[in-house]
Amino acid sequence: MHYAVGDRHQCCCVLPVMASPPPDPQFVLRGSGAAVNTLHFSCGTSDPPLLFSGSAKGTIHQWNLTTRRPERTLDGHSGASVIWLKTLGSRETLISQGRDSRVCTWDLAEGRSAVTDSIRTGSVGFCQCSLLETGLCSRLLAHPVETMDEVKVIDFPSGTAVCSLKPDARLGMVMCTKLWQPDSGRGPLLLVGYEAGTLALWDVAQRQPLSTLVAHSEPLLCLDFDPERLRGASGSAERAVCSWTLDGQQNLQMAVSVELVNPGISQLSLRADRKLLASAGWDHRVRLFGWKKLKPLAVLQYHTDSVLSVAFSDHADPRLRLMAAGSKDQRISIWSVYNEG
Repeated sequence: MHYAVGDRHQCCCVLPVMASPPPDPQFVLRGSGAAVNTLHFSCGTSDPPLLFSGSAKGTIHQWNLTTRRPERTLDGHSGASVIWLKTLGSRETLISQGRDSRVCTWDLAEGRSAVTDSIRTGSVGFCQCSLLETGLCSRLLAHPVETMDEVKVIDFPSGTAVCSLKPDARLGMVMCTKLWQPDSGRGPLLLVGYEAGTLALWDVAQRQPLSTLVAHSEPLLCLDFDPERLRGASGSAERAVCSWTLDGQQNLQMAVSVELVNPGISQLSLRADRKLLASAGWDHRVRLFGWKKLKPLAVLQYHTDSVLSVAFSDHADPRLRLMAAGSKDQRISIWSVYNEG
């Protein structure tokens, strides 16, 4: 099944997007000083909502979304691009991944801005880490390594190695990863996207691949996964967003491919309510899809350069949910889209 989605002034073969014109951003954050590679919200508490951003010059900004100003700037990656951010439990502990081949843990409690620990990955590529909470204080971290075609899974924060996963076939560099825990009770599984356009599902405990799928003809750059529906989506350097499923035997199967007007997807993000998927495009646009059928809903235009990152907020009240998009133009646009009471 194939669809095409693009701008409202494209030819008649392109599906319409919104009945009314797409909205403008609610507001825009300026001052990152470099391309915005990654975004992470922390809005689930009674404290002022925060957004963390990681830049191409190695800095991390903590933005107060009430004042729309940066509260602090962190610099712990020696000027190397920050490509992934994640808070642990609360906003007082932050993890950052940089292209200096380090994953840093930050203590942000009581005004502190200190790196308390760091793990050397050996990787200077663009593949983001993936973190999975497996218990009250137990976590697994998947990260690429120096050889670029292998993923290492470690206990976090101890750094104790759990396994290393490398395919027998030559699939190229590891481009993206996603750890998840099946409801069946079996051990954690890992989805990996490779430079060859292949998607692989690994059993972490057994250290072996369960299935593979040639999802794209270009490098598979990003993915997200819905463990409730056993369904995921991936983007690449080509003109398509693809969705795929897992059957009862853990076999990856292609489901829907949505054709785009322009090539290149930097990132995909699935909203927590599993209703909306957003893509960050090389063509300066953010596209929104209904998750149930991957139906194109809207094309959001604001940025003047490639959109590199997109993220949804974790507000407890769904009416307050936000979406953020970070761009090579050094700006972060904040949007309110398809919110329900």
